Amino acid sequence: MTPVPRPSRILVVDDHADIRDPLAAFLRRHELEVLTAPDAATARALLREHPIDLVVLDVMLPGEGGLSLCRHLAETTATPVILLSAMAGQDDRVAGLEIGADDYVTKPFDPRELVARIKGMLRRLGRAAAQWQGRRYAFGDWTLDMNRRELRDAGGEPVALSSAELRLLGVLVERAGKVLSRDELLDLTRDGEVQNFDRSIDSQVSRLRKKLESDPRRPRLLKTSWGDGYVFTADVRPLSAA
Repeated sequence: MTPVPRPSRILVVDDHADIRDPLAAFLRRHELEVLTAPDAATARALLREHPIDLVVLDVMLPGEGGLSLCRHLAETTATPVILLSAMAGQDDRVAGLEIGADDYVTKPFDPRELVARIKGMLRRLGRAAAQWQGRRYAFGDWTLDMNRRELRDAGGEPVALSSAELRLLGVLVERAGKVLSRDELLDLTRDGEVQNFDRSIDSQVSRLRKKLESDPRRPRLLKTSWGDGYVFTADVRPLSAA
């Protein structure tokens, strides 16, 4: 008998109960499983205890702020994050995307639009998993399993990648040796309607270097082609499916 897949599990993190609780109820009416947290500490505990498919995260939280928690998620997991913020400026949006958020929604928001963004992102993640099915690569001392969304170092230890970092590394690995401009990388890593920026690509490259390079200031694998973009110089070897 084929097992019934569980509904996607969303974590809503917002310190305002008058926003958090009605939003959670609205998401549940749209066939989503929802956990809630009023602060980053509670959110961290829930993330340790439950598999979470997507986090809706308010920027302004008591104690540890939403941007700090978003940065932690980008550095330690591939869980996508949609930031909620009353700050609607372009610089605020860019700052959120630079630290690893996958989307940015300004308050006040229409909950129907947020549901559409959540479901759209979950669909794109599902399509990406199908696209990368069985694709595994080795380069240097690293192994990249796109299907499992997993990067492992020379000792076999997993190194967490955010959703954006995973997409970027997959594009670079599949086009190793080719100089890719920022515009090309923006197009190749674009996530549906989510708008990326040159600065977000540069930030993702910087974060990847910190994880891949022994000396990020003198990169050997992911190099800058001055005036042109970036090039992944490693010798990439496709591996058979695990």
